[in-house]
Amino acid sequence: MPDGADRWSLVAVAGVLAFVAMLDMNIVNVALADIADGLQVSTAHAQWAVLGYQLPVVAMLLPVGRWLDGVGLRPAVLVATCGFGLCSVLAAAAPWMAWLIAARLMQGAFGAVLFVLMPVLAIRSVRPGLRGRAMSVPATLGPLGAVTGPALGGLLLDHLGWRWVFLVKIPFCVLALVVAWRAMPRDGGLRRPDRRSATDALLVASGMAVLLLALTLAADQPSWLVLAIAAVPTLWWWLRGPGGRPVAGVMRGTGLFWAHGAVLALAAGFAAMHYVVALHLQRDNGVSATTTGLTVLAFPLGMGLAGQIGGRLADRCGAWPVAATGAAVTAAGLLLLVPLGDGWSPLDVAWRLALAGAGMGLNGGPTQALVMGAAPPGRTATVGSTMQLARSLGFTLGPALATAVWGLTGPDEGVRAGLALAATAACLAVPLLALPGRRPTSVPEKTADAAPAAHH
Repeated sequence: MPDGADRWSLVAVAGVLAFVAMLDMNIVNVALADIADGLQVSTAHAQWAVLGYQLPVVAMLLPVGRWLDGVGLRPAVLVATCGFGLCSVLAAAAPWMAWLIAARLMQGAFGAVLFVLMPVLAIRSVRPGLRGRAMSVPATLGPLGAVTGPALGGLLLDHLGWRWVFLVKIPFCVLALVVAWRAMPRDGGLRRPDRRSATDALLVASGMAVLLLALTLAADQPSWLVLAIAAVPTLWWWLRGPGGRPVAGVMRGTGLFWAHGAVLALAAGFAAMHYVVALHLQRDNGVSATTTGLTVLAFPLGMGLAGQIGGRLADRCGAWPVAATGAAVTAAGLLLLVPLGDGWSPLDVAWRLALAGAGMGLNGGPTQALVMGAAPPGRTATVGSTMQLARSLGFTLGPALATAVWGLTGPDEGVRAGLALAATAACLAVPLLALPGRRPTSVPEKTADAAPAAHH
């Protein structure tokens, strides 16, 4: 394409990669029992097929963001996509559990690169006036991958077996590789991280891995939340060091803390709601798995329909009012779930989920455009990594907190308490986006210069 043209094919690549990376977060969950039987291990050991991917994804986001700010975008996309697909093949071919865990750990590292690249690729592919529309593509397709993962995984298990849960992503990776190879301009090469960067990566990765592990295990036993305290020393050490100070400086200089808080709150509310609704419909109301899946799909349906509308409105009317309105609509949909009581019907739940999903669709693209648009020159990948970290922590924190609340309030009030928690989290996002003084600003020149300097 000629220089200066809007590369919508690359926006589509960002959307495909977002769908695939988030699909992998959830599609393997439904195959754990089959993996355990096929590889002759316990279900607890098979759980590492999921944790082996999730842990490096979240743990490596911040180090990867710092690294990507100094390398070419094209080779990073090609290498990460190729590595992700190759690891999927290795996981599908696993003859024993150790092999599968190693493949998933490597895939999680490549997945962390993809998560950071998605918003960077989308925002660099179009002119500033079309950012809302462009960012709505990965912001919508990512959660769609997360929600459709269990349904797609169930179909594959019933007809083809558990190994196809890993292979189903290969066509998407090949498509993304072909388009990226042809459409992306050559913009530099890759480089190895220096010793200081490797030390920073080890610090933040170990802290984030402990934090994510605590939140994940807390979904089954809330007392595991205490383990999160162990993540504080390493993360604090990193934040006060040469690797963390530039990240904190960019966040302070641009006013991005509030927007990141809104992203985390909405992700936690969505994840908590999804966990409570699916569990209650099947376990307490006796609804079939198929009906439950179709009911929960109302959320991504509403999100998909509203996603591009939100992007267009943001480009025309401004991103802030659209993002705040979307958060308010999501909060309203989740609040309407709270008074349903025990006599739920799938239809009663579905239209409320569709309303909440429409709000998420309106919010996602505009919020990402705001955050990425406020990134200083040369720091877009760093800001993209912090945003993806906030969202990933929200997705993990939601079910853990919902489980803890459910356990504390007892079986009778647990569902209502879990939904109230989800609605409260979504409501918190509204003032974080709407109140004056919460909006990102252009980074001061001094901060923009300091960040790359500290990187070296």
